[in-house]
Amino acid sequence: MRLLVDFLCRFGWGMAAALAMTSATLVPAGFFRVNLLVVLGLASVAAFLARAEVPGPSWIVAAAAAAVAWIGSIAWFGERVRGGMLCCRLAALLLAAATVLVQTRAGLAATGEALVSGLVVGLAVHAMLLGHWYLNAPGMSVDALRKMIDWALAAWALQLAASLAAVAVGRDQLSLAGGTASALLSLRWLAGLVGLPVLLVMSRKTLDIPNTQSATGILYVACLAAILGELTAQLLHAS
Repeated sequence: MRLLVDFLCRFGWGMAAALAMTSATLVPAGFFRVNLLVVLGLASVAAFLARAEVPGPSWIVAAAAAAVAWIGSIAWFGERVRGGMLCCRLAALLLAAATVLVQTRAGLAATGEALVSGLVVGLAVHAMLLGHWYLNAPGMSVDALRKMIDWALAAWALQLAASLAAVAVGRDQLSLAGGTASALLSLRWLAGLVGLPVLLVMSRKTLDIPNTQSATGILYVACLAAILGELTAQLLHAS
């Protein structure tokens, strides 16, 4: 259950950070309102589970992030751009803090990798949801989705560097790993570190046509690759 709390905090932090990176001049207020409700759900479940499973104040921080996300959704409903963006940034900071608090007994490198992991998942899912929003707002600029895919690729590059460093440091442990750990490691690399960038680049190229529906379909698969890759990475760290 602790792994689930960890993943929800990471995911929520990534989603809120992605909203904070999105231009309110290119994307309508309704998108921010709906996706802050997604952040609200992630933070609420994380707070509920963390109160029983994780010692310390992480559940309080996650609950505060849920409250901020709710206030932000109201602000975006009233098209209060400045207040809405402030809530996006504040929710991101609170969920980043909750992610750090959940990493008890973890080193600085593992904590940093957890934050990058949240960005990978959050940005990939955010890009997919943004692509889906073109069905509601077909006149929306494609540049918004291009920028979000670029941010997702940048987060993946950071995660790749961290994973290569972990492999270099833990080479002896990898050589002694059993069959289950080897299978998880293979899945982590195939889905999250090899498959994900291929899918993101494919969706980016599809936007050059432009075809937002096909790009969004590819991003659906990219979301699955990102989530699967990061979950297996968490299982590997736990073992």
